[in-house]
Amino acid sequence: MEFEVAMEYDGERLDKYLALIYQQQSRSFFQRLIKDQLVLVNGRPAKASYPVSGGDLLHVTVPKAQEVAILPEDIPLDILYEDEDVLVVNKPKGMVVHPSAGHYTGTLVNAILFHCQDSLSGINGEIRPGIVHRIDMDTTGALIVCKNDSAHTAIAEQIKAHSVTRRYRGIVNGYVKEESGSVEGPIGRHPTQRKKMAVNHANGKHAVTHYRVLKHFQRHTYMEFELETGRTHQIRVHMASIGHPLLGDALYGSGREPCRLQGQTLHAMVIGFLHPSSGEYIELEAPLPDYFQELLYRLE
Repeated sequence: MEFEVAMEYDGERLDKYLALIYQQQSRSFFQRLIKDQLVLVNGRPAKASYPVSGGDLLHVTVPKAQEVAILPEDIPLDILYEDEDVLVVNKPKGMVVHPSAGHYTGTLVNAILFHCQDSLSGINGEIRPGIVHRIDMDTTGALIVCKNDSAHTAIAEQIKAHSVTRRYRGIVNGYVKEESGSVEGPIGRHPTQRKKMAVNHANGKHAVTHYRVLKHFQRHTYMEFELETGRTHQIRVHMASIGHPLLGDALYGSGREPCRLQGQTLHAMVIGFLHPSSGEYIELEAPLPDYFQELLYRLE
């Protein structure tokens, strides 16, 4: 790619500038390219901290992607339901759903490849077989895996129509005064921090989260959330937007977490859907993980 820097970006760091104009790639991705001298400014290599100037000519070379073999791994699964069409698992904290840069082993996909062998939908390709929706690495709870393409299509249509029941449990910072309510605000990529989502009225997608208070503590509130839509980081973004970020959320919280948690305190507790073959409504509940129950006891 070869292009000139627009005047509006004058003075921006080179790595940040590239991540801003190519938001499908991370800043660290461009830092690696710069380190390998694959980014030239006016014909010469430059450092990531180089301040670009309007009119600078950039030449960026992106190496061809390398194929990565995704291998089955004998990782125990907490299975809530299984038949010939679908598998519903209770995902533990710290497990990535599908392989990505830096996470090619130990993912849910590695585990279900071993468990299901050749019985997985292929609609989402080799990296995400059977995966029709996902939850964040540090969020626990119920997740549907599809074993064939017809099941995948049927569940995906329900998700698109917002007819899948999804109820979460979470602990937020602060005392939430309203016993129940809704947060509505379009969610899209954060305008300057690529790893974050935000309530973005210019480029976001419609998003609604319903909530109710289950219990008040001195400085925290135990809550239930029901998703009307399913945007990336939706509950985390919406609660942070009203001043009550999830306890342990390093990305959207203040960073001051006395409980020393591994990520946000959020659990996908209930999932309900129409079975892709029988049409019967199935609703499943994933029990709260031990760490969550212990935390509730400590807060009490």
